[in-house]
This record gives sequence, structure tokens and C-alpha cells, in this order.
Amino acid sequence: MFGPGEVASVLVTVNVEAPYSYRVPEGMHVMRGSIVEVPLGPRPTLGVVWGAPKDNFAHNRLKDIGFAFDVPPLSEELLRLVDWVARYTLNAPGNVLRGALRVREALEPPRPIIALRRTGIEPERMTEARLRVMDALSDGMAWAKPALVGASGVSPSVIEGLERAGAIERVTLPPPPSVGLPDPDHAPLDLNAHQLSALAALREMPVDRFGVALLDGVTGSGKTEVFFECVADTLRAGRQALVLLPEIALTHTFLDRFSARFGTRAAEWHSDMTPVQRARIWRGVATGEARVVVGARSALFLPFHELGLVVIDEEHDGAFKQSDGVNYHARDMAVVRGQLNEARVILSSATPSVESYNNAETGRYRHVRIDQRHDDAQLPDIRAIDMREAGPERGQWIAPALAREIFATLDRGEQVLLFLNRRGYAPLTLCRACGHKYQCPNCSSWLVEHRFRGVLSCHYCGHEIRRPDVCSNCGEPDSLVPIGPGIERVAEEVADRFPEASRVVLSSDMGSNAQLRDRFAEIERGDYDLIIGTQLVAKGHHFEKLTLVGVLDADLGLAHGDPRAAEKTFQLLTQVTGRAGRASKAGRAYLQTYHPEHPVIDAMIRGDREAFYAHEMASRRETGMPPFGRLAALIVSANEHDVAMNYAKHLLRVAPQAEGVKLFGPVDAPLSMVRGRHRVRLLAQSEKSFDLSNYVRFWLGHADRIRGNLRVQVDIDPMSFF
Repeated sequence: MFGPGEVASVLVTVNVEAPYSYRVPEGMHVMRGSIVEVPLGPRPTLGVVWGAPKDNFAHNRLKDIGFAFDVPPLSEELLRLVDWVARYTLNAPGNVLRGALRVREALEPPRPIIALRRTGIEPERMTEARLRVMDALSDGMAWAKPALVGASGVSPSVIEGLERAGAIERVTLPPPPSVGLPDPDHAPLDLNAHQLSALAALREMPVDRFGVALLDGVTGSGKTEVFFECVADTLRAGRQALVLLPEIALTHTFLDRFSARFGTRAAEWHSDMTPVQRARIWRGVATGEARVVVGARSALFLPFHELGLVVIDEEHDGAFKQSDGVNYHARDMAVVRGQLNEARVILSSATPSVESYNNAETGRYRHVRIDQRHDDAQLPDIRAIDMREAGPERGQWIAPALAREIFATLDRGEQVLLFLNRRGYAPLTLCRACGHKYQCPNCSSWLVEHRFRGVLSCHYCGHEIRRPDVCSNCGEPDSLVPIGPGIERVAEEVADRFPEASRVVLSSDMGSNAQLRDRFAEIERGDYDLIIGTQLVAKGHHFEKLTLVGVLDADLGLAHGDPRAAEKTFQLLTQVTGRAGRASKAGRAYLQTYHPEHPVIDAMIRGDREAFYAHEMASRRETGMPPFGRLAALIVSANEHDVAMNYAKHLLRVAPQAEGVKLFGPVDAPLSMVRGRHRVRLLAQSEKSFDLSNYVRFWLGHADRIRGNLRVQVDIDPMSFF
């Protein structure tokens, strides 16, 4: 505790490496974790009391803490997490802290509610409108003014007149709770024998001790129901729970299932919320009012004080990697937070990341398997269509064998999913007269045609132009042709070949999250026969009528030089084919491929998941790739290519020599320009036991100062290589 006249160090939420010292003014007491406002330059800035200063300062040279907020101090565990993430990812602690204090509104006390109720005094003059108001208030309850206006159908002036007459009075009510209190015993789930066995294995981890388990269950096996019971155990123990989901679009369905189990919805945390909603949830978590939070990766930095369980659903998903600002992986940081909080961590997936799978196989994590689908539903029968021998006719994208299966499925009244992980109508537009290709002026990427909106769009910076009627290079009219398919082009073919089928097209850029949730609800009701979608439809959905999945380009993810390409493709194909046959009807999936002999495609066809993991881990062990080695990427960017490349070459020259470390580059990044900035990559590879974060920190500390528009971004444990 720091009292008046004492000096405290305060970490501010800006790009700073260490706390600054401030004096505690008269009438104020703060402690480590207290959230304060301090003067920094010309403006007040949020900060957190970090402890006692390491150096002595003359008090008359120090500024006073401006204000201490009336909220619980951040927990010791969260402060240590901020320090840990900053050290590991090579980010300034102030930047990391900013992620925990983004909601400035939450620090203000919640506003009380002003309501109206009857006083027992009857007004001297009673009109029909006044009578409706008095009737509405006859239940003896206090009503908020807007609600009373709506219930009685009168104008606000009528209510104001009754207030002046003394017939009604204002009362102050406390703000409503931020979220309902989940009941762990509301509706316990009827688990099958396979789920009960998995739950028993998870319960071997004590509720009040740190432990990590990989909940590894096939698609449709009921993993969610299993970890729901772990959430219930956590609530019974008086602790809070956090469930992280990779996609906001999944949240609505998940919360409905949560509400059915626990009698109320969990607190939500994601970017689609309003500032007022986020403020209420942040404060509810800090006070302990919010017992369960379901959210995106940033929820990991919420101010829990009693955190007892962290669940990472679809733990393999790349959306858990933060790629802007602080480059952290929420899955890995969740394990760190679990250790700091003495909390259990459950990583749930039908296709675990190779890192998590290896940790489970070597005993670092508890490996909990569910090998059977719920209600003994069968996994889909997966077959390959060799596009070299049985591909579609020119100008079409659905092979004849798949088309026949679609007709048969529709005749049975069942649903079909056609999957292509490519948004828009066509990935490239060129002029057949002069060969001109439409490229983004700000990025080294082609403009993607979105025919539904009539635009050519860049998927990296958002640059758009109207689709021209004449070539902008040679002026030839009607000469532009689309090259390759996107889901909009597939939808066009579907409309032509299956005109009687109702259809819906789904991708992340087609409407708001609320609109996407409506489309998913309609699909679940069976309103559509044919669903054409990207990876948005690949996970977290249960469509009972869906029995056929067609993957139109199973090789798409394998075409890049990404060291994780095989893993990502296997995970995506497993997830999307797993949408088929999740109820009583058998499911089938067809993979259109030019490489049926590829280890990924072969493992999918044979249903031999273990063979894929064995092949992938053997390949990575041989090359020293994660999880058998470590990687750090340095992305040097500047407005001019030569500036970026020259500084990257300088970095390579000053790199310290260390046994077991290999350096690669510098080379232009595969996506060599984004938003007008040229990008050059360096890659450091080390043995698993090597402290690569400290090595890179030492390395950058010996480099020339970064000047002008030059930037160096460090990505420890990169997931993307673009």
C-alpha cells in the first residue's frame, strides 16, 4: 500500500519498456494493481501501479498521480501475465497492458437507473392517458420512464404532469447485473459412455491446481458437452471460467447451448459488442459478478480474480494468433495464465495442432480422447475425385461424379455443402486483349472480383474499384475475363445446374455477424438445400439434414510454401467433411484433387489420422521445425524497398553467433507489399531448448537505431509465413 507523499511506480498504457515514478497525493491510497490516471506529457494517461520505484527521486521533481479509479486492483496473476507476454513476444509491457485496459468506460462507476413509481396520491384531474399510466404502475413496481411510455402508450409529458401532481415519484435503482448467474445444476447433460469416460479423465485434474488436458475428439463426438460439465465443476468450486472461441460467428449458437445447460447466457466478449456492453462485462469480471465468459482471444486479458478454468475450443485454429500489435498466441498464453492462476486448461479439438498433439503424446498434457460420435453416428465416408482423369468440363467447377451425388442427395430431401476456401467470384481478372492483370496498387496481390457487389477488391488492405467495362490498360471493351473460381462463381454454376434447389452463399465478407448468425439458424432449420461456403462453415455447426460435403479444391491450401500447409489443410478438410452425417443419416464427402497421393489427401481417404500426425511429426523432427525446434520471424518494412532490404541485410551482419541457431534471409516476403509498405523477412531457427526470445532481444539491441518510416516487427513462434 502506498499512502500520501510516498512514491509509486506506474506502468502506463503506451509504448514504454518500464514504469515511471509518481507521487501519491494527499487523500489517496493505492496498491500494486490499482488503476490510476497520471499526467504524461500534455495529456492524462491510464496506468497501473506496478510497485515501488527502484531508484530514489527528489519528491519535488515528481508529478502526482492524478486520479485512482474505484475498481478492484488488477490481480497479481494478470500483472505477471503482462510481464510474461511482454518478455516472450518482445513487446513493450505498456503495449501489453493496453490490451487489459482497453475499456475506459468500465472504470467509471455504473450509472444508477432512475425509475418511477406510484406515491399513493391520486391526481386531482384524471384523464384517460393518466389512467393508463396509473394502471401500468398498479403492480407496485418501479418503471423506467421509456418503458412506462411504451407500456401505457402516452407521451412523456403525461408522465411529467403526474410527477408534478405528486401522483408518481422518482426512485433510484441499482444498475442491473452485467449478466445472469449460471446454475451448475440447472440441467445436467445426459452424457454417453464415451463422454463420461472423457469427463472422468478431466476430473482427475484437481479443480484448484494447474493442469492442461487435450480433449481430442472426432467431429460430432460431443466435446462441448464434456467441457460444459468441467465449467459446472468450476462454478461449484466458487471459481470463474473462460471459454475462448475462434470465430465471433460461432458465439450465438454456443451461447444458446450454454443457456440451455446453465439457465442463463454467459458473458460475451468480442469486437462486435458495443462499448457499453464491453464496459459492463469488464467491470463484472473484475468484481466477480461475471462467473463465465465466452469470448475471442482478447478475453484472455480480462481482470479475473478467481479464474479456475480456461477452455480453448478449436484450439488448432489460426484465429487464436494475434498478428497485429502484440503478436501472441492465445492458446499458448492461456496455458501461461492457467499456470499463474493455478487453473485447469482444456484444449479442445477434433484436429489438434501438432504442438498440442506432441505435448499430449509425450505426457506434458493429459491426452483425453473421444473416438466415437455422439449417438453412435458414423463418420462420413470420404472419397477422392481425381481431377486429372474425372474433372469437370471446361468452364465448370463441379466434377460429374460430385454432381450426380448432389442430384441424389437433393432428391432425398437432404442438404449439400459445397466448400471452397476462396471468397468472391474470381481470384484474378485479366484482359484477354492485352493480358493486363488487375493488381492492388498498395499490395502485391491481385484484385479479387466480387460480382455480387460489382467491385474488384484487395483482401489485404481493402482497396476497391468498380468493375470496369473497358480494360484500363488498352481500352478494349468487354475484354475482362475472370480466372479461377471463388464461391460466388460456384454459386452461379449451382444456380444453372440445380435450379430447383434453394441455396445460400456464406463467407466472412457477406453481411454482418448478426446476418451470418441468421443464415446459420436458417440452415439449421433446413431452409436451404445447398450451402456454398468458405471456412466459415467448416467448424462449430450442427446441421442435421446435411449429408453430403463436396470440397471443390482440396489442394488449395497445399499450393503455398507455408511449412504448416499440410497441417492446416488436414485440419480444414477434417473439419469441413465432419459437417456431414452428424445425425442418424450416413454422411459422404468428396474431395476434388489433382494429388490424391499426397499424404494429407491419402490420410483423409483412408481415415487414418494417426498416419498423418506420424508423417507430419517425422518431417518436422527431421527439419527441426516446431514442436521440435523454435522459430522467430523478423519482418522489416518501409515505404521504399531498398530501405527495408538494406536494413534487413544490416540485421544479418550484426546477428550474434550462437550454437544451434540458424538464420535465413533476408528475402522479400511472399506478400512483399502490404498497404504501400515493402516487406522483407528474416527467419531465426533454433533448438527447442534455446531461449530464442532473449537471443532476438540481444540481437536487436546491437542493431542500428530504427529511423524514419522503417519498422521491424518480431513474431515469436510465427503461424503465418507471408
